[in-house]
Amino acid sequence: MQIVYPSASLEFAMKEVDLMEKIELAGRTCYKSEGKITENSCLGFVRMILKNNHQSVLEHASITARFVCDRGVSHELVRHRLASYSQESQRYCNYGTGGNVVFVYPHWFDGGTMTEKDTWQETMEFCESQYIRLLEQGFSPQDARAVLPNSTKTEIVVTANLREWIHILKLRTHQSAHPDMRLLMELFSNELKKHYPNLMRIINEYF
Repeated sequence: MQIVYPSASLEFAMKEVDLMEKIELAGRTCYKSEGKITENSCLGFVRMILKNNHQSVLEHASITARFVCDRGVSHELVRHRLASYSQESQRYCNYGTGGNVVFVYPHWFDGGTMTEKDTWQETMEFCESQYIRLLEQGFSPQDARAVLPNSTKTEIVVTANLREWIHILKLRTHQSAHPDMRLLMELFSNELKKHYPNLMRIINEYF
């Protein structure tokens, strides 16, 4: 059995200036002010349109992320309709090949008592053993997966436009969101701030 922490990373990330120039070019079409585009005009333009609540231009900027999380979190994530998803499939992945099912630490694990940690780990070990047992009995991975718990690790690649990502982050970092989902989205938000510091600073001013 292997246990990992959740993670978030950007895939195929554009440079910040290229992303904002794309937003600017689309936005200036509305005003037919393309002639005002300069080498340094995108930052001010993006600030202006967001200040005026002209959010639709953000839909021209797509961002792709890779998440490592548990199956419970991924089930919540895919409820957001305006995105494209490619997810690790428990139908086709045979976790018995290496004799190792991977699980994700729950949010409470580091602060949990030894009894709580032991109970969780023993449960994961039992689920893993029964999964492998079913495979050894001739079950296919898609049938044996029935005994795998929500804590089973999955990887999912998600592409959405920037406006939709802002919507997802507002919902999934709220205090009412599930703690494991909130943790994952906070990791993703940190990645966005690292790659797009100026753009995210503007977004945080007006959202």
